[in-house]
Order: sequence, then structure tokens, then C-alpha cells
Amino acid sequence: MRRHLMGIAAILVSGVVFVVPFLFIAINAMKDRQQSALPSFDWPTSFQPVQNFVDVVKARDYMLIIAFINSTILTVASVTGMVVLAAMVAFVLQRRASRWTPLVNFLVLSGLIIPPAVVPTIWVLQKLGLFKTMPGLILIEIAFGLSFAILLFRAFIAGVPRELDEAAVIDGAGPLRLFFRVVLPLLRPVAITVVVVQSVAVFNDFTYPLYFLPGDTNATVQLTLYNFSSQYSTQYHLLFMDVLLITIPPLLMFLFFNRQIVAGMTSGAIKG
Repeated sequence: MRRHLMGIAAILVSGVVFVVPFLFIAINAMKDRQQSALPSFDWPTSFQPVQNFVDVVKARDYMLIIAFINSTILTVASVTGMVVLAAMVAFVLQRRASRWTPLVNFLVLSGLIIPPAVVPTIWVLQKLGLFKTMPGLILIEIAFGLSFAILLFRAFIAGVPRELDEAAVIDGAGPLRLFFRVVLPLLRPVAITVVVVQSVAVFNDFTYPLYFLPGDTNATVQLTLYNFSSQYSTQYHLLFMDVLLITIPPLLMFLFFNRQIVAGMTSGAIKG
């Protein structure tokens, strides 16, 4: 009975923390400008979701569409590079330990603990000619998300039998063929976890595009929130509609891949 009560309490707390803010955003996204400016949870007297949607899409020469394209390119490229690099590094760290392994482990953990330094990173990007460019931001996203992905992959690879590696080597497989043809297909559960988690993180990232990819033509979806907020006035009905539109893709991704995320997390934890 106590477990059931604790489960019900956890569900209620989760509903208050996650569902209530989402309902508040959805309701205010359907109001007009006067109603949305009031700090209340009242049901709108007049619904205008279509008009708000059109106004958000048309704002600043269809910047939201450009932002969705930029965010999609950024997310796909960053997560693809992150998965491949993290899986390769984790495989080497787990299978081929050397005297450099403790140092690499320290650097991986440092990537999770030490916060990123904005000014030195901008200086490095400027010297490489990658500042204010999409490739530069992709490299930044890969670098800052690599440590978490390496830890997940390494925990999962620890449970992959070494006999598979030995059998592939006996059959004449080289290092690249061994990894891409034998090991990588076995990492599908944890790879899906990394893809979903990091895709949501990159898609919802606000600070890195703001620092390393400024400019209207380079805007990502999170930066479009500035379109409806200024120093003296804020169009809350359009702001909430924009928040709702950029929240739906990550939410749908989590709903569809929730089971795969849990499977990848638990498999890595058990086998590690």
C-alpha cells in the first residue's frame, strides 16, 4: 500500500512539474494579445490559434522556418558525428587499455565537470576561420556532448563478449571493419539512447548558438524567442505560440522513443 501511495504521489508531482507548465503555454498560445498579457491561468474567451500560428511563422521574413532548417542541420550533423566518434573512443578505451587510458578517462570526466569557456572557444574558432559558421557550431556541439556519449557507449561495450572481436580478427577483419561491421551494430540500443537524448539537447540548445553562431540568417529555433520580446513590450501570445511550436518536436521524439531510451540506459548500467 505504501508503494502504491508513493507511486501516486510521484505521478502527481510529475504532473504538476511538467504537465501544468505545458498546459499554461498551450492555453496562452491560443489567446489574443490583451488576454495573454494578464498573469492568469484563465480559459481564453476568444480562441485564435490559427492567427497566432500564422503571425509566428511570418515574423521577421519567416525566420522560424529558417531557424527550423538550421536547427535540423545542426542536430543531424552534430548527433551523427557524436555517435560515431563516441562509439569509436569508447571501443578503444574498453578493449585496448594502455598507459594513456587513465589520462583519457580523466579528460572524458573533465568534459562533464568543467564548464565550457566561451571567450577562449571563440578565439579558437576565429583562428580556425569557423566563428559564425555552421561547421564551427557543429564541432562545438560534438565536443561538449562527447563525454556523456562516451560514458554510455563504454558501459555498454563492457558487456559485449570479446570472443566476437577475436572471431572477426581470425576471419581477417581489420580494425575499421571489426568496428563498423561487428561491434557498431551491437550498440544499437545505446546508440538510440544517445541519438534521442543528444538530439533533444542540441535542438533545445540556446547558449551555444547565441555565442558561436550569431546573426539573423544563422538563427536556431530557440533564438526565435527574441522575435516577440523587447525592452519595453512583449507579445506574449506569439511568444507562447513560438514556445509551443519548438517544444512539440522534442516532445514527440521522447514519446516515440521512450522505451528505447530506457532500454539503452538500463542495458548499459547492467552490463557495465
